[in-house]
Amino acid sequence: MLLTFMKGLLRGRSGKGGRVSGPIRLHIGGQVAHPDWKIFDVRPGPIVDYVGHCTDLSAFDDESVLEIYASHVLEHLGYQAGLAAALREFKRVLVADGTLRVSVPDLAILCEMFLDTALDYNERFAVMRMMFGGQINNADFHLVGLNEEILTRYLRDAGFAEIARVGTFGLFDDSSNLVFKERPISLNLSARKSTAAGPQPAQSESAT
Repeated sequence: MLLTFMKGLLRGRSGKGGRVSGPIRLHIGGQVAHPDWKIFDVRPGPIVDYVGHCTDLSAFDDESVLEIYASHVLEHLGYQAGLAAALREFKRVLVADGTLRVSVPDLAILCEMFLDTALDYNERFAVMRMMFGGQINNADFHLVGLNEEILTRYLRDAGFAEIARVGTFGLFDDSSNLVFKERPISLNLSARKSTAAGPQPAQSESAT
């Protein structure tokens, strides 16, 4: 793990003490390499540029990241501390007016689907797994359920503004585009780092 982390630092532009000074685009939990994005993940791997937990981005300087993309990551963080800590770190490392794009399983949609009497046992079990995680490794457990209202509040409290729901980001073919029983199950929100003091109003829009 340490060797992979050091290799990642060498691939990035580093400031004092080996910290990444950027500017870069950071893909949290990315599974596919992309020339315009650096991948940060809790587990090392051949395409991972930086290894660590998303609640601690101390390897990155303040305002060293142009954009952050995190698909189906935040639901793995506890709602008491971890989720808020990650969003504060996201805001810290983003440049002024930097963009954050996050996707999570939409608990509101999943609850509706779980109660659908037309589902058979296997389909309902699949919905349950989307709620609580596949649990195939220690990192694959969901610790919080999020809908638009709750995630928007966490984003506002962390200092993000211009919060908008979108249909698709059009960046990566990943879980943000997941469809089950002909229904998209992901909540996709785009936000900007606010430079103003105090909570910011949220907005909602549709996109395809």
